[in-house]
Amino acid sequence: MSVAELKERHIAATATVNSLRERLKQRRQLLLDTDVAAFAKSQGRSAISFSSTDLICCRTLQGHTGKVYSLDWTPERNRIVSASQDGRLIVWNALTSQKTHAIKLQCPWVMTCAFAPNGQSVACGGLDSACSIFNLNSQVDRDSNIPVSRILTGHKGYVYSCQYVPDQETRLITSSGDQTCVLWDVTTGQRISVFGGEFPSGHTADVLSVSINSSNSNMFVSGSCDMTARLWDTRIASRAVGTYHGHQGDVNTVKFFPDGQRFGTGSDDSTCRLYDMRTGHQLQVYSQQHEGDDNDVPIVTSIAFSISGRLLFAGYSSGDCYVWDTLMAEVVLNLGTSQNSHEARISCLGLSSDGSALCTGSWDKNLKIWAFGGHRKVI
Repeated sequence: MSVAELKERHIAATATVNSLRERLKQRRQLLLDTDVAAFAKSQGRSAISFSSTDLICCRTLQGHTGKVYSLDWTPERNRIVSASQDGRLIVWNALTSQKTHAIKLQCPWVMTCAFAPNGQSVACGGLDSACSIFNLNSQVDRDSNIPVSRILTGHKGYVYSCQYVPDQETRLITSSGDQTCVLWDVTTGQRISVFGGEFPSGHTADVLSVSINSSNSNMFVSGSCDMTARLWDTRIASRAVGTYHGHQGDVNTVKFFPDGQRFGTGSDDSTCRLYDMRTGHQLQVYSQQHEGDDNDVPIVTSIAFSISGRLLFAGYSSGDCYVWDTLMAEVVLNLGTSQNSHEARISCLGLSSDGSALCTGSWDKNLKIWAFGGHRKVI
């Protein structure tokens, strides 16, 4: 068979695949006759009752001298690591507000940080295109600083996000401006798998965020500047399991729903969205009406779900932090208007492992811990 004949067959096969893909898309659209909120309302459900006294700011963590970009909780819920433009990682005792470690970084432009599952190590990455690992039990050097125990190099762009694989201190996933995600062996510093890049089903722009499924640690989702979220299986690096469309701007943040069957996203288009990873369908859009120029619309920077999944916490560039009722798609509280709220963009947020406290980080250089007040049941 000649090269020309092969090209013709390839073109014909591609056209057939595209036609089948379009028919599948149309078929799915026919099945999308409602969303979560509309169905809930048809069943007589109403938004959860929530007020400013139900989630109160109980602590402000002060110590950074630059914008806070990232934070993460330990699984045992009482410690937080934060990364700031001041070029430091700080480990906090969330119960006392005390700093247990302050790590000066070789590259001050840090964008992400994460705790290891055992709480003994922290990882960070940024504009140096590397991910640095610090063992908190290491002896400090002459300058009272914890030395780097491992540097993971191989990305060709900024490291935007990192997360340890649950219950595996030796496995970590990063996302980068080189359009890829990488699964690392922290012990050896070697790349195990690369997701995207030269593969056609990968992202076509910077990958800003990753979230690993706690119910199935082989699965993770990524969000990108190409306006999509993609689902990956660490056992199949050559292609994305699914690609999820809908956003009209960069997907800045992704987070798995507690049941592991769905995930949420937050975007520059000022919306959060909920997707079902089994069907590929968008289940709900969480958006507020904004007045004025589209350029002034606040972007979603970070999201987290409550332990039941009934609440979605979303941080915005405006300094607002909306608490959404995921079932009714209604805002039940805005922490941005609460007493002791942040004075600038909320850049990151995260929920403690037991769901009893929310931590927010901001460009105002502070972190704040919000706890369920009074007799409010954690949901």
